[in-house]
Amino acid sequence: MLTLYGVAQSRASRNIWLLHEIGMAFRHVPVIQAYRLSDPAAAGAPLNTASPAFLAVNPQGQVPAMEEDGLVLTESLAICLHIARRHGGALAPRGDAEAALAEQWALFGATALEPPGIEIYYLYRDGQAETAAGQAALAAAIDRMARPLARLALALAGQDWLMGGRFTVADVMVAECLRYGALHGPLLDAFPDVAAWLARCQARPGFRKMWEARLAEG
Repeated sequence: MLTLYGVAQSRASRNIWLLHEIGMAFRHVPVIQAYRLSDPAAAGAPLNTASPAFLAVNPQGQVPAMEEDGLVLTESLAICLHIARRHGGALAPRGDAEAALAEQWALFGATALEPPGIEIYYLYRDGQAETAAGQAALAAAIDRMARPLARLALALAGQDWLMGGRFTVADVMVAECLRYGALHGPLLDAFPDVAAWLARCQARPGFRKMWEARLAEG
């Protein structure tokens, strides 16, 4: 059975969402980020990214991590691609061309969307978005997202999903990479096709189930 290490309040969210969409049973080991704990090494502290037991799985000390049949993966998008290829059914790439497209969308999400999106997320989370310095940083991050969002809008023009005319792992990966930046409400005002696509993705039952678990984590 596949074992997934992490919590929904981490990049494990994209793996949890995908597994719920597939309807696949898996072993979930909650591993919290060490920075969220006052003393990760304290007696009785929950399993966390600084715990020796977890570092034996991922020496980098980050979640998520996955183990299946002796294969260990420690990058969330690689985990998504593996799950889709091996278990994904209709969500999996069909043939070499779709496999290449899925890899492209994973890299697009990780390199073009997520880095400025994470900046936006932290500006809001830390209450800096309304300060003068925060406004400047926010504007710069939004500007960096303009070209990838235009690229995404072009891919979605006239179609509901990114690949093969159906909801796939590509949609899960890119939607989760975009979610950080979309915390800035006006971000998608100029990209209605992207906004509608993200809403469709987040209305999926697998996303809602993952999101409920995320909220329950507090």
